[in-house]
Amino acid sequence: MRPHRAPLDGKHDVTGTIGKKFLDGQCLVAMPALQDQFFARAVVYICAHSEEGAMGLILNHPSPGVSLPELLLQLKVVDAPGHAKLSPHLEVMRVLNGGPVETTRGFVLHSADYDGGESTLAIDRDVHLTATLDILRAMAMNEGPRQAVLALGYAGWSAGQLESEILANSWMVCPADPALLFDQDHETKYERALHAIGVDLGFLSEQAGHA
Repeated sequence: MRPHRAPLDGKHDVTGTIGKKFLDGQCLVAMPALQDQFFARAVVYICAHSEEGAMGLILNHPSPGVSLPELLLQLKVVDAPGHAKLSPHLEVMRVLNGGPVETTRGFVLHSADYDGGESTLAIDRDVHLTATLDILRAMAMNEGPRQAVLALGYAGWSAGQLESEILANSWMVCPADPALLFDQDHETKYERALHAIGVDLGFLSEQAGHA
């Protein structure tokens, strides 16, 4: 997969290029044959998809040893350990490897109870995306969204690239639900995503082995 930057340009026409609507607000689940270093066993939430390309965040690849409190210190959102007023679930939040593009840029996928104005993209009624420090400042003061995940970097596809990869059986499409998006049990998200579409990982692995 060749990563490309895709614009965050809001909602799109619902007439699809793969026989259905664009995939904003859906998840992609990597097929076992996809062994790319970034995308093996990945669950990707699609934030924007149009004829110009697509952009998404990997939901289940935590950055080794990086937590939200540590990142807040690195970004100088807080001055010292303990200065943040994080809620208990944010204290243990892992920072995700969102994808291979712009890996130093942060993206917060969150519930719709936080609105950063023009800096917030409404993906659907319940899920928004914000990519400014303001949301991190709000989270540090326990004034941010009720549910959120933070990722560094994103996955991008150029025009027609994602459609081609789906047709080549690199990805399956899975409905997104809050648990899949926002909980911290990253190690089981791949299997849970497959289960949501009625797919058994053992069967998939056997099929891949005999391809």
